[in-house]
Amino acid sequence: MGILHQTLILLAAGIDIGKHGVSALSAAEWRKQSIYQVVTDRFARTDLSTTAHCNPADQVYCGGTWRGLISKLDYIQGMGFTSVWISPVVKQIDGNSKDGSSYHGYWAEDIWSLNSAFGTEQDLKDLSEALHSRGMYLMLDIVTNHMAYMGCRDYAGREATPSGMADHYLLISSMTSSQGLLSDRKLMTGSSLPDLRTGDESVRRIWNQWVAGIVSKYSVDGLRVDSAKHVETSFWPGFSAAAGVFLLGEVYHGDPSYVAPYQQYMDGVLDYPSYYWIRRAFQSPSNTMGELVAGLNTLRGAARDLSLYGSFLENHDIERFGFLTRDVALVKNAIAFTMLKDGIPIVYQGQEHLYSGDKIPNNREAIWLSGYRTDSELYTWIAKLNKIRSRVIAQDSRHLTYDSHVVYSDDHIIAMRKGHAGFQLISVFTNVGSSTSDTATLSSSATGLGANEALVDVMSCTAFTTDTNGGLVVTLANGLPRVLHRDIPTYRHDELDCYNEFGNK
Repeated sequence: MGILHQTLILLAAGIDIGKHGVSALSAAEWRKQSIYQVVTDRFARTDLSTTAHCNPADQVYCGGTWRGLISKLDYIQGMGFTSVWISPVVKQIDGNSKDGSSYHGYWAEDIWSLNSAFGTEQDLKDLSEALHSRGMYLMLDIVTNHMAYMGCRDYAGREATPSGMADHYLLISSMTSSQGLLSDRKLMTGSSLPDLRTGDESVRRIWNQWVAGIVSKYSVDGLRVDSAKHVETSFWPGFSAAAGVFLLGEVYHGDPSYVAPYQQYMDGVLDYPSYYWIRRAFQSPSNTMGELVAGLNTLRGAARDLSLYGSFLENHDIERFGFLTRDVALVKNAIAFTMLKDGIPIVYQGQEHLYSGDKIPNNREAIWLSGYRTDSELYTWIAKLNKIRSRVIAQDSRHLTYDSHVVYSDDHIIAMRKGHAGFQLISVFTNVGSSTSDTATLSSSATGLGANEALVDVMSCTAFTTDTNGGLVVTLANGLPRVLHRDIPTYRHDELDCYNEFGNK
């Protein structure tokens, strides 16, 4: 969306553009980022305890705060992440329901106030500043579709502003649609979250004012939009303009033809279609690569811009991959695939320690119980992947706009090539598991390389050379993937340089 278009929408919504600028980290710049997802209540306490009790099944607050998160940014940055996605920040309902407390942030009571369990306004400002001082970025999780189970203040048609009184905030006043805010699409029942009437202009005006204020006040760089598919698509242009920052929508659906059109209304979407294919392909040696290969080809034909899809293997709404398999070779393949394919890589806290919770609430474990180890096998694995991705982006600014392509596949191997000749990555993945090795024979058309060209697997510092035709035989020892980068004279990949550049150990 152009600056002029954004400005006109802001003016039409009555938003003071003198106080809310429309320039921010562009979508093109977001392509370069790598995101670490934090459940604020479960990441770091202010006291930095690594022993504080937190049983996910209890579904209660465990004490994580923004101040604690600030103290542990070294841990996140050490894995190579450039952006942190945090839980919704607004005030939640108090007490417990049959589904526990609101520690996750998705049961808002007052959008004009912050969740005091996470900290103060100054704490959130300090978090934003701490990230920016490191050259990192802040992504807020937001919910525009619904409010909490209870609360119920009367809206009464009164105009709200970001600094308005508490009784002006956007809440439902009854369990019927009689007050005009509850959506006709879904009436609130005993176990449902009440939808807001997001098709109503007065509701849209409030949301636009709210998002303009919170982005400006806390110097927010991007927004992850919860439940995006449940909100009318006509809601998003005005909201996006008011926010003035990157929007990454949650469209929880596995069909590319369903997900792809949402990119007409927001910058990017979470790549749920690929998530399902990747999960099934790599969770067991008994599965094959056929569905993944076909799915990726279908998605490429449907998507507007895959480089702005959010690529993930885990999040707070789905079971951990470590619940599906404990084979570390399978896990490493799945993580590498999600981080190196088209899109913005997203890693969910605890993934780096092979956390194994199943569905909600068990997949929301406290990360402090890991001791924030930076020498764990998956922590260093993820750090290497982020480093090689950053390296190739720095070498060739066009890398992210090249679609990756499947250049080889069989029942248990898939090879992808991404980037411009000379700077490309050739990544070869397998699902045979740690007890088995496998081999892929890539033709010259698959490698895109000439005769006798040197490459290195940057994950293991193992050298490879193409044959006289430009083909390559790739061994996958112990079921581990290869990430092959060209060895060029200005960037030698002998053992010492490989260690120095990529931090391999």
